[in-house]
Amino acid sequence: MSSWRNIHTRPRVLRYTRWEYFPMWLANIPLVFIWLFYALRSGKAMFFTNVNPAIDTGGMFGESKMDILRQLPPELLPTTVFIPTNTPFQSIIEQINNAALSYPIIVKPDVGERGQGVQKIQNETALKTYFSKAKGDFIIQEFLDYPIEVAILYYRFPDEQRGHIPSFCIKEYLKVKGDGISSVKELMAKKARANLQIERLSQLKPNLLQQIPQKDEIVELEPIGNHSRGTMFLNGNAHINADLIQIFDTISHQLEGIYYGRFDIKCESITAMQAGRDFKIMELNGIAGEAAHIYDPSYPIWKKYRDVFKCWQAIFRISKMQRKQGFKAMPLSEGIRKFRIYQAKIKHLQ
Repeated sequence: MSSWRNIHTRPRVLRYTRWEYFPMWLANIPLVFIWLFYALRSGKAMFFTNVNPAIDTGGMFGESKMDILRQLPPELLPTTVFIPTNTPFQSIIEQINNAALSYPIIVKPDVGERGQGVQKIQNETALKTYFSKAKGDFIIQEFLDYPIEVAILYYRFPDEQRGHIPSFCIKEYLKVKGDGISSVKELMAKKARANLQIERLSQLKPNLLQQIPQKDEIVELEPIGNHSRGTMFLNGNAHINADLIQIFDTISHQLEGIYYGRFDIKCESITAMQAGRDFKIMELNGIAGEAAHIYDPSYPIWKKYRDVFKCWQAIFRISKMQRKQGFKAMPLSEGIRKFRIYQAKIKHLQ
């Protein structure tokens, strides 16, 4: 009977009963029709690639995270070190020391998606293990201890001074609350979101999953704010105001050739960020940067696709304006070639 009552937490059931866990091919079926609608209107399958001329493919796939970070105001970035392929390990240690980085640090592939290969590294031994498995260029970043992580989607039409924020997502890291009796693994099995992560974390943190937390003790299971790692995405659009838009307008006007993207940010508080202080930009994603608030479990499915459509409406309009300015969309054959290169790069991500 208990097994039957908990059927809603089973991974196979969740992936087909909750939209946020749908397989990508299923969730993206409406997106195919949206893309086709605008591709036919523009006459270009890759019309979106000219929206951000400064980012390869407009930021749909294959773009270098470091190339984008270099275009952002340095004072808004965490300390970051770029590590090319085949860099000797001792040289990496020297660069970390020269940048005055201390552990823990965040390490991530320069080209990647959905949190693949992103790790919080606690010491030099763990870094050496990561380094021994890395297959391409990667980035080392300062670990930010700000308590709040958000994702803000922003776009601006090239002929306008003021932009728009259609999505503000607040990220809630995966955690469990102890009862003084159950192990972490047993507590995870009782929560739908956590249950999806048992297999992965059993390999990465087997000792943690065997621990028995004290009653009401909060155990954080995953420090990386990615949905595929169990982070809950919450709709924070109520926090969008004129002050916040002005902050990102200022940032946008410092970026040459970038008009649409999602900023992944850590901040001391949302109020502080709205005032323009105590926040850092960890990443800026281009066209592929989703309106992450739509993953809120309570957000109606019709609103999810409505918001996606509105975003692509803006992308199409920017693309049309860019074409008039002489920025051509990438040919389909070139897009296919770049996508194959991208697939090869992410194939071996940890």
